[in-house]
Amino acid sequence: MTDNTADTPAGPVLAADGRPLKASLNRALRAQKIRALLLIAPLLLFILITFILPIADMLFRSVENQIVRETLPRTVAAMEEWENHDEAPGEDVYAGLYIDLFEAAEFRRHTRVGSRLNYEMTGISSLFRQAGRGVGRFDTDIYTDQFTDLDAAWADYATWTGLMGDSAIRAALPETAAAFDTWVRITIEANEDDPAEENIEDFVYLSLYRDLAGSGYSGSNALLSAAAEAVGGFESISIRDQFEDLDEDWLNPELMETIWVYSPSYTPGYFLTAIDMQLSADGITSQPEDRQIYVTLFGRTLFMSLVIMGSCVLLGYPIAFLLANLPMRVSNILMILVLLPFWTSLLVRTSAWKVLLQQQGVINDILVWVGLVADDARLQLINNQTGTIIAMTHILLPFMILPLYSVMQTIPPSYVRAAKSLGATDWTAFWRVYFPQSIPGIGAGCILVFILAIGYYITPELVGGRTGTFISNRIAYHISSSLNWGLAAALGSILLGVVLILYWIYDRIVGIDNVKLG
Repeated sequence: MTDNTADTPAGPVLAADGRPLKASLNRALRAQKIRALLLIAPLLLFILITFILPIADMLFRSVENQIVRETLPRTVAAMEEWENHDEAPGEDVYAGLYIDLFEAAEFRRHTRVGSRLNYEMTGISSLFRQAGRGVGRFDTDIYTDQFTDLDAAWADYATWTGLMGDSAIRAALPETAAAFDTWVRITIEANEDDPAEENIEDFVYLSLYRDLAGSGYSGSNALLSAAAEAVGGFESISIRDQFEDLDEDWLNPELMETIWVYSPSYTPGYFLTAIDMQLSADGITSQPEDRQIYVTLFGRTLFMSLVIMGSCVLLGYPIAFLLANLPMRVSNILMILVLLPFWTSLLVRTSAWKVLLQQQGVINDILVWVGLVADDARLQLINNQTGTIIAMTHILLPFMILPLYSVMQTIPPSYVRAAKSLGATDWTAFWRVYFPQSIPGIGAGCILVFILAIGYYITPELVGGRTGTFISNRIAYHISSSLNWGLAAALGSILLGVVLILYWIYDRIVGIDNVKLG
């Protein structure tokens, strides 16, 4: 027996270029994948920018709440010590609120935080606007006068920069250091002035008084030591009373509790509002009955979308069946009629339904003329759920017909003829042979129509009235009118979640693999 081992080449198989064949194949596959990725990169980038990033931004806005803590940092910090929420907080909270509002007013931010809190408690926005104008007129100049009367050096900017440049003094007078830094920032950034040429604001002297009266001063600075000894005899005022004089609602515990509850940087408040709940100091509670609207809107949206989907199936299936079984020439002409609505503006079609459905409209006139309806008992077909269902069924019907028609065209007519030749009746041949093969088209049409219907806005807005609007109309209202983008984002996120859950249920029951478009 001959041994051919010596004739077999040793080592890896080489390609024509001398490289190992396996490495060459991997390199070729890698280059092919890179080319494929480059081909789809524009589409991926388009989807990322126009779809993924907006959804991520929407999800972030639904929980983001940084404006309260960033605008009212001293107030939020002082509220940590507020225990009895049945009464208005103490002087420390209002002193912090005074400086926070002064700074916010200078930077034109007080109206923004007022608008944010107004979503949770009506009337807060006007209070913040009023306070933005009023905090500058508080009687805190009494502290300025007393310190400068004690020693004229307190009016000198150089004195303050020297004191605030000492880390030990800053640690001993934390409120004063923070207030001085705030005043410098306001002077430079908001007013675009030179702090050395401006008078130091009263709230800096208020903070100095609070630090010296509260914890005193035990350092070696003579100016501060003299001031610490003198503040015990200073005349003082209550910032809390100043806010009460501005508007007694500032002492409303519910208002201050709203500020406290919505002070975290991230909040579930928007999502709770979207399901008719609310966040309070006691935890999660139900909204007042007169504000519970969103669960009803979600239920109405799902119900009407299902009704519209069912109506499209009932009307679209016979039309698609007719188109699929007529001669091609006739079918093409009728298909033009199905596609004709796409050439007309959605707004025009919806406006046409307003004319047709109103009580003095064409449909009621025909019903009265035929004698089916009395002239004094005309049907109410618009500004309700009926009008929305009729108009949206007409608008979305082509989206049901086209998938059905595409699937029905692939069903061989010979199957039905074979069933009839074996003794089946027309109904049995249709129900047992033809209909099961058209189910994938029904599934595709139902998904398409339902998803389009659940997010529709224009048609329900124009013909739905008070009872025929969808949750999408409320989302649009919060985006364009109330500017409550956080709640709009939460509503949109819940709607997206509901659609995904229903899609998952559909996949489990029917199977998404059974859905076909032809």
